Amino acid sequence: MEARNLTLLTDLYELTMMQGYFKNEEVNQPAVFDMFYRENPSHGGYAVMAGVEQVAEYIRNLHFESEQIDYLRSLGIFGEDFLDYLKSFRFTGSIWAVPEGSVVFPHEPILKVIAPIMQAQLIETAVLNIINHQCLIATKAARVCYAAGAEVMEFGARRAQGADASIYGARAAVIGGCTGTSNVIAGQMFDIPVKGTNAHSWIMSFPDELTAFRRYAELYPDACVFVADTYDTLKSGVPHAIRVFSEMRDKGIHPKMYGIRLDSGDLAYLSKQTKKMFDEAGFPDAVIIGSNDLDEYLIESLRAQGAKITNWAVGTSLITSKDWSAFGGVYKMAAIMTPDGVLEPKIKISENSEKNTNPGSKKILRIYEKDSGKILADLLCLADETFRESDDLILFDPLEPWKKTKLKGGIYNLREMLEPVFIDGKCCFKPVPVMEIRCICQRELSTLWDETKRFINPHQVYVDLSDTLFKLKKELLAKKGEENIRQ
Repeated sequence: MEARNLTLLTDLYELTMMQGYFKNEEVNQPAVFDMFYRENPSHGGYAVMAGVEQVAEYIRNLHFESEQIDYLRSLGIFGEDFLDYLKSFRFTGSIWAVPEGSVVFPHEPILKVIAPIMQAQLIETAVLNIINHQCLIATKAARVCYAAGAEVMEFGARRAQGADASIYGARAAVIGGCTGTSNVIAGQMFDIPVKGTNAHSWIMSFPDELTAFRRYAELYPDACVFVADTYDTLKSGVPHAIRVFSEMRDKGIHPKMYGIRLDSGDLAYLSKQTKKMFDEAGFPDAVIIGSNDLDEYLIESLRAQGAKITNWAVGTSLITSKDWSAFGGVYKMAAIMTPDGVLEPKIKISENSEKNTNPGSKKILRIYEKDSGKILADLLCLADETFRESDDLILFDPLEPWKKTKLKGGIYNLREMLEPVFIDGKCCFKPVPVMEIRCICQRELSTLWDETKRFINPHQVYVDLSDTLFKLKKELLAKKGEENIRQ
């Protein structure tokens, strides 16, 4: 599918700032920008990275077409010299990102841009739009799938906030753990499994429920799943399903998948009764799919009640991340090149100390316990710092630095998390099939301690600062404090 030109997917102030930089060429020097977020969705213990492939597509196709230039001219705020510059605009900078499917944590740069400031400024809105949305849905899917402990299908296209949200939300949901989607165009675009059963309207279009089931079984004998709650689940739907399955068995037809979907009522009670009826009729391997406004909390509760649901179909709450409407990623300058070629670290200061940014060009080192393979912490350090796994490592809380932990050399492994997407304007990103990213995500989630995965008061993975970065941050904060006193 041809990539769309999303160059004008940007806020107006990005373009007005670009023009300002253009008019003052001495300030159009290279700058470092970090994308990060401050709080895990749903007050959880982690997030899942997604959307890097779409960022790469966006950057590759970043250029101003004549009709876009004409539109900007019509706004009456851009000079002809700036518009002429836009005609030949191309991205020449570098981008690093955490790989899709990886688990990520607050305050660390999940994507880093080093580019002339005009270029870095232009891409802010689109990068945030793409990464924020897919990270949000992938994280929600990971939580739902963890609660389910079984196959989960993304089922929410009709409830998503628009076509793009349904398509890329389905992609992100599969990355997070869903085994497929009901969204056919997403299946085509990303080569992910498409699945589905039937709707109540199919049942209602026939004279009776039994006839509807029989006709459906004739059409789809290998994937024969009936929605069972159109009239009465236990008195009508399940008995009629059993009758059709018995007729198929008598004819020597053995479906690869067969069963019923429950879309209303008390799913715990109904699924237990359905399972009993299936077992007594000689269909112990029949699937029982649960749907109906499910989320991770309801699924967890149903399982605690002994529900016999074998597969889950989750729609609205997943595709919209119903309880957490936005990922909250931000894009902040971390350094800028001075006229004499020195990269000067920058810091944004907030009334809330947790919102103070981390200065400089940085990298993320993930620290794993060697024996278990579990994540101990992430270490945020300057890009040119080096660490050896054989050395002792002191970790401390950057907000409460007296809280320290010593890791003895040899008991931990280090992994650098940021990988190149563009280097000097050349794309070095290699797309990975979505189903492979899903496997990557499953491996990544297995590196989390169970305490981090729980939904209520999860253990938070520490994102610590290296001693060098911590000292740099303190120096910049102190300098700003002295400047404020002198004012």
